[in-house]
Amino acid sequence: MTTPTRIQRRRTKGWRKPDNTVIVTRPSRFGNPFTLGMVHELGYAQPGEIVATRRAAVGAFQDWLRGNRLMWQSEEGDTARQRLLDGLPELRGKNLACYCPLPKPGQPDYCHAAVLLKLANEPATPTPAV
Repeated sequence: MTTPTRIQRRRTKGWRKPDNTVIVTRPSRFGNPFTLGMVHELGYAQPGEIVATRRAAVGAFQDWLRGNRLMWQSEEGDTARQRLLDGLPELRGKNLACYCPLPKPGQPDYCHAAVLLKLANEPATPTPAV
């Protein structure tokens, strides 16, 4: 079995989703609700600071998945988070496709799909015996 990876989705004519791949862009169930524009509006990064902007949007997504309500303080946000977390088993062993550019070798991957890949493919924690 090969290790699941992140694939850059394309809008070019003829591009097709590879086998064993799930598209996780907005507005899919797995899309990052924290946009680059939101990061700019809230002052976490300035337009033109591409790496800082992506890092902030992915950080907000990761924090939100861990239960942090700072960026989305509503029951709707809580429901969306739970729905996404409940769907993680569907991503296990699958490649994930997003429009974010792929990182250069050795560079961090500032894409929410990288976060989803890690979460979906973590080893299952054993249930303690009673």
